Amino acid sequence: MTDLRLSRRDLLRLGVAAGPASLAAACGWTGGPHLEPKLRAVSRLNDWVGEKLFLSSTRLAPQYPVSRRTAPRDFPAYSLTHPMPMVADPAAWALEVKGLVEKPQRLTLAMIQALPRVTYTVKHHCVEGWTAIATWTGAPLSSVIAMAQPAAAARYVRFDTFDRGYSNGWDLKSAMHPQTILAYAWNDRPLGPDHGAPVRVYSPVKLGYKLTKYLSAVTFTAERPGGYWEDQGYPWLGGV
Repeated sequence: MTDLRLSRRDLLRLGVAAGPASLAAACGWTGGPHLEPKLRAVSRLNDWVGEKLFLSSTRLAPQYPVSRRTAPRDFPAYSLTHPMPMVADPAAWALEVKGLVEKPQRLTLAMIQALPRVTYTVKHHCVEGWTAIATWTGAPLSSVIAMAQPAAAARYVRFDTFDRGYSNGWDLKSAMHPQTILAYAWNDRPLGPDHGAPVRVYSPVKLGYKLTKYLSAVTFTAERPGGYWEDQGYPWLGGV
């Protein structure tokens, strides 16, 4: 097994290399045609550092008392579609689970709600710099993954939405994290359109742009998927 321990000097070198790329990407600046390829390469290095050194199933985001919740009016909501996207018939909505799996699934909201339930009150981190605390309830994504039985070649998942083509990709390890859920409730109430109804991906160890709202499909792939913001230079792993 490879020894992944790094000296303080190694970590400093990685921080010096990866930090500017993350900041530049987060601000939407790509550096122009000459610098952009270098920034993207360093951003991939940053993702590697995050995945190999800091992403672990034993690393859990801290939880907070309900009394610490941010006032709903102070919890921003974003979407590409305006007004907020909504399914025409919520009763007809279903999540497609497909791709490199042995058992594709079509899960209604009631089926997802019948799975084991996870509830936590955690801090949401936006790439723009703000944070907010809220309570999220949902089913562990790992439960759905177990039902679908990914093939050995499946290394990534792509999350698709009905929000004007918004999508992004995750590594399978992140998808299996115990705090990664398919959220259907926010602050003890059914998820509303402002926060991604009927179901969204949620994980307190990821930045907000990775927490896909308005979910329509989960597709298992062998190749790393891109994403709406990732294809514009944002860090792909998006870890906190």
